[in-house]
Amino acid sequence: MLDEKYVDSIFNSFSEELRKIGSPLPSVSTIAEEDSNPYKVLASTIISLRTKDEVTLEASKRLFQIAPDINTLAELDSERIAEAIKPAGFYKRKGEQLKKIAIIIRDNYNSIVPNDMDTLLSLPGVGIKTASLVLNLGYGIDAVCVDCHVHEIANRLGWVETKTPEETEKRLREILPRRFWIPLNELLVRYGQKICTPVSPFCSLCPENEQCPKKGVIRNR
Repeated sequence: MLDEKYVDSIFNSFSEELRKIGSPLPSVSTIAEEDSNPYKVLASTIISLRTKDEVTLEASKRLFQIAPDINTLAELDSERIAEAIKPAGFYKRKGEQLKKIAIIIRDNYNSIVPNDMDTLLSLPGVGIKTASLVLNLGYGIDAVCVDCHVHEIANRLGWVETKTPEETEKRLREILPRRFWIPLNELLVRYGQKICTPVSPFCSLCPENEQCPKKGVIRNR
């Protein structure tokens, strides 16, 4: 188990550095702050996959204008959904996926987005990251959400030695104190976008520069 005081210091120092440079919240967190409706968290997370934050935010807003709830989304043609979220990555595929998910939730779950991991993962195209964010931001349920940034930073810090985000998620559930589960993704995604970048991270700006083992880092700035 990671020491709670140590993790606290990491969270505080990373948060302070992001505050200094004025880093905005990730798109899904921004949407959840305005309205933590699980449907909106689910839809915007699907839109966000392989899509820049600014594109995700605008695409999600356009979708919610024409489909403010699951029932409305289920009635829309997948082509109209795709057009609303364009130019999000793979927008046509996501349009079809969102339509299928909406129909399943409407018909099988009384139009209520499921609040358990296994059921969420059974929905078409929903992976561990999407399911975890729905639980975290939509329902306030503790879950470790791991994307490429969380996976990479956790390995660089030496918290884990894993090859995939799925392995990292499982390991972090074992070693990370529970109160850090929900804020973990938001913090490390922002940190990975601005400072601990995938290629040549800005280690000179990081308050953990001297202590970080920098595992896997070949070049840094």
